Amino acid sequence: MITVVGEHAGREVVSFALAHGEDPVAGLGARGWDAQVEAVEGVLGDLTFRYAVVPLEGGSVNDPVGPEGPGLSRAERVHIVPHQRVAAYAVVVEQGRLLLTQLAPRTGAAGRWNLPGGGVDPGESPVEAVVREVAEETSQVVDDVRLIDVMTQHWVGRSARGLEDYHAVRVLHTARCARPTHPVVHDVGGSTSDARWVPLDDLSSVEVVASVPVALRAVGLA
Repeated sequence: MITVVGEHAGREVVSFALAHGEDPVAGLGARGWDAQVEAVEGVLGDLTFRYAVVPLEGGSVNDPVGPEGPGLSRAERVHIVPHQRVAAYAVVVEQGRLLLTQLAPRTGAAGRWNLPGGGVDPGESPVEAVVREVAEETSQVVDDVRLIDVMTQHWVGRSARGLEDYHAVRVLHTARCARPTHPVVHDVGGSTSDARWVPLDDLSSVEVVASVPVALRAVGLA
């Protein structure tokens, strides 16, 4: 379970369990609060997303639920099993280069480049997941992992895996690599086919997934 907590003027003012398909900021907005993420605490199975909140001007409301799956029949929607995946990723920049991983064919986005990271294991914190995933996907050792943002995406429809009701919760961080080396993919056969340090000035030469420019903007690099 993921609990979203909003704090204002030093006290907790709102708390709710994140529903399937719901975005934390949109959920807080639907409850009358503008929000900025401050911390992600706990481990997978008992995570808490903490936000600093202020009342929304005019009490505007955001839609907390994702797409309904246009083109699917009512019978198809009934039989889709909802799936929520919490993953953690890191922006790692050293010597003017960004660490990126290339997605393997099994991901459905073969050839595109992503931030290193992946699914958080049960009983694991997002910070622990970042350190583990970066090592598995790139052989790089990172520390000083810091939260920068939480992104969500809710998608309902058909894919190569069949009918899906997929809720992606991505916890974005920055991390430091004190001793960068030539990246090596240790998790052979997984979601990563290659890893590379890409100069920031050459990012336009590689095709990245949508979350990469969002994360770079969050840290002032785009």
